[in-house]
Amino acid sequence: MRFRYRSEEEMKDSGVEWIGRIPNAWKTCSWRYVTEVLTDYTANGSFGDLAKNVKYLDYEDYARLVRLVDLRENLNNQGVYVTKEAYQYLNKSKLDGGEFLIANVGANSGLVCKMPMVEYPCTLAPNMMMAKFNHKLINNDFMIYSANSQHIQQQLKIKSIQSSAQPKLNKDDFREVLFVMPTKNIQIKITNFLDIKTDQFDSIISKKEALIQTLEQAKKSLISEVVTGKVKVVKTSDGYELIERKKEEMKDSGVDWLGEVPKEWDIKRLRFLGNLQNGISKSGDEFGFGYPFVSYGDVYKNTSLPKSVGGLVNSSLNDRRIYSVLEGDVFFTRTSETVDEIGFASTCLDTITDATFAGFLIRFRPFKDKLYKGFSKYYFRCDLNRKFFVKEMNLVTRASLSQNLLNNLAVALPPYEEQQEIYSALEFKIGGMDCSINKLRYQIQKLKEAKQALISEAVTGKIEILDEI
Repeated sequence: MRFRYRSEEEMKDSGVEWIGRIPNAWKTCSWRYVTEVLTDYTANGSFGDLAKNVKYLDYEDYARLVRLVDLRENLNNQGVYVTKEAYQYLNKSKLDGGEFLIANVGANSGLVCKMPMVEYPCTLAPNMMMAKFNHKLINNDFMIYSANSQHIQQQLKIKSIQSSAQPKLNKDDFREVLFVMPTKNIQIKITNFLDIKTDQFDSIISKKEALIQTLEQAKKSLISEVVTGKVKVVKTSDGYELIERKKEEMKDSGVDWLGEVPKEWDIKRLRFLGNLQNGISKSGDEFGFGYPFVSYGDVYKNTSLPKSVGGLVNSSLNDRRIYSVLEGDVFFTRTSETVDEIGFASTCLDTITDATFAGFLIRFRPFKDKLYKGFSKYYFRCDLNRKFFVKEMNLVTRASLSQNLLNNLAVALPPYEEQQEIYSALEFKIGGMDCSINKLRYQIQKLKEAKQALISEAVTGKIEILDEI
C-alpha cells in the first residue's frame, strides 16, 4: 500500500500541543466518549471476596488467568489458572479474544496489548485494565495502534508517575487520554496499512533480538560459572583466562542450586554478611522535587546503579540518613507481578549523595571487608539466585520478597582478593559481549522508533494511506 504526506492546506491545528496538526475532517476526542466498558480484576469484588473466591493454580485447569508477562510471551509461557467457579465469579473481567488491554501498575504502566484469540476460557489478572469501545465509531485494532503512538504513550507516561512512587494508572487517567479520531472506514484503511508495515519492522527486530538472546545466555552462563567458582580466574599478559577447576579442588556447598564450590570458599547466609532495610514511604505529592531518589526501575533495569538517578523526592535529613545510598550497597526489587521477576539486584558502585530509595526495594548493606562491590554486582544479579526465590515463594497475586527470605539467601564467598580478581575478569570478558549487545540494541531501538513514528504519523493523519497499487 502506498502513502503520501498531507500538505499544510489539508491540515488544521488539533488544539493539543503533543498531537500537533491533523487533517481538516478529523477531530480530537478523549477515550471517555468512546469507551463503553472499562474494567479490571478488582471490579469483581472486594479484596476479601476475591481472596475467598479465587485461588491461583500453577497447573492447568478450567480457565487461564492472563497476566502482562503472559501477553509479552504471546501466552506461550507457563500459565496460571483458576477453577470454573472462580472463572464464573470473575465475570466482569472475562476475555474472549481481541480485547484492548493496558498495564496500569509498575514499570510497564501504559503498555497496550491485544488479547490473542484462543480456544479456552481466559480471565484478566490484576494490574491491567480491559477496555471495549463503541464499535460504531471505533475500530478496535486502530485504537490499539493509536494507543501505542508517541502522543498517547507520552500522555500515559506522565499520568502514571503523577501520584505515587511506583508508576500507576487509574480509570480516570485512562478516560482523560486524548486521541485523534477519523471515520471508521479510514481507521480500517490505516489498520490494514500498519499491519503490513509493522510486520516488516517486527521481522527484522525479532532476528536481532534472537541474536541478543544468544549473547545474553552466554553471558549468564559465564557469570554463573565464575561467581560460583566452577572456573578459576587466571591473569595473563593480555587479559584473563578462565580454567575449569578439577574435581579435587571442589566441595559440596550444601545448597542444591549452588552445587559444588571451591574448597577454600565459604558459604554464608546473607544475614551474616550485612543488614537489610526496606525503602522510604511517601505520599504521591512528595515526589518530583527535592533530593535524588533511586526508583524500582533504576534497580530492575541495571546491574549497577546509575551514577546519577532521575527521580526526586522531598526527603528529610533523617530520611536521607536511614535510607541512604552508599558505595557497596545492593538493592533488590521487593515486589513484582510474578515470582520470576522479584529479587533483581543492582549494586551501588559510587555513593549517591543525599539519595534515598523506593519502598518497593530492599537495601542490603554489607559489613566492612566482607563483599567487594564488583563481586556483588555480578553475584547478586546471577540467575542462580532466582532459583532460590522461586523455590521458596508461593504463587501469589503479587509476589513480595520479605527480609526474612532474603536474609536466608546463600552466598558463595571467595577470599576478598579473589572477589576483586573475579570482578576484573568478568569486566574484561563481558565487555566484548556487551559491546555487541549494545550495538544490536541500538539498531533495534532505531527500528522501534521508526516503527512508532510511522504509527504516529498514520493515526494522526500526517500521512494519507492510498489505495493498493
